[in-house]
Amino acid sequence: MNRPTALPRRMVLAVAVSGLAAALLTVPAASAATASSDTKPTIVLVHGGFADASNWNGVISRLQAKGYPVMAPANPLRGLPVDAPYIASVLKSIDGPIVLVGHSYGGAVITNAAADAPNVKALVYVAAFVPDEGEQLGVLINKYPGTQIPAAVQEVPYPNPDGSTGVDLYLRADKFRAAFAADLPVSTTRVMQAGQRPFSASSFTDKTTGVAWRTIPSWALVATQDKAIPPQLERYMYKRAKSKVYETAASHVPMISQPGLVTRIIQDAAHAVD
Repeated sequence: MNRPTALPRRMVLAVAVSGLAAALLTVPAASAATASSDTKPTIVLVHGGFADASNWNGVISRLQAKGYPVMAPANPLRGLPVDAPYIASVLKSIDGPIVLVGHSYGGAVITNAAADAPNVKALVYVAAFVPDEGEQLGVLINKYPGTQIPAAVQEVPYPNPDGSTGVDLYLRADKFRAAFAADLPVSTTRVMQAGQRPFSASSFTDKTTGVAWRTIPSWALVATQDKAIPPQLERYMYKRAKSKVYETAASHVPMISQPGLVTRIIQDAAHAVD
């Protein structure tokens, strides 16, 4: 009986190497396709005055659960000439497309910061200011009746390094909930008031110099029970920006009282610019 002829060792090695090469060439292609289909924009969440990034916690957890990369940088709250360039620097540090979200004063910050940010593909305004070039928030907020902010603030002077005096704004303890977050539990708003970030008074007189919404599509949420920015003003600004507008019965902080809704609006913006 003839015994099977053994393949020469050189031939065995050649077959093995050939199979390995084919495998190596095939796997990266499949992986690249998967990575491409799974790519999502980074969501950048910018808080407003009297607040900090923790206001976004309910939205952050929902977006992360859906696979979105999220950043919620600290807005310095030192006025537009400081805050907008700072947020712009954050945007430059991110690779790939961005959906940029602003709440309240944060809306003015993102309007200026994204004006020269080519990777920002969508803007989302949450109960936010949406100023045009040359406008001041202190003028806008009084365009329509309804804001309780001017009567609720306490001015606190502080020394600048150059010897001049700056002015910070805080919301008074007995005014905070009514003006800012009337649909949240008292126990929650007491903690928010105690930990509020000081807000430079200059923010209300600084002029907008960059207007991102002229070239970037936007989505916007009107909080119909807002006592900080009048709902009528929100509608006026959003219409001017040609935003896709949503409305909900909420105070000035719908990202806290209705984080699911705010998350869905952000997703709508993200899907529209995929």
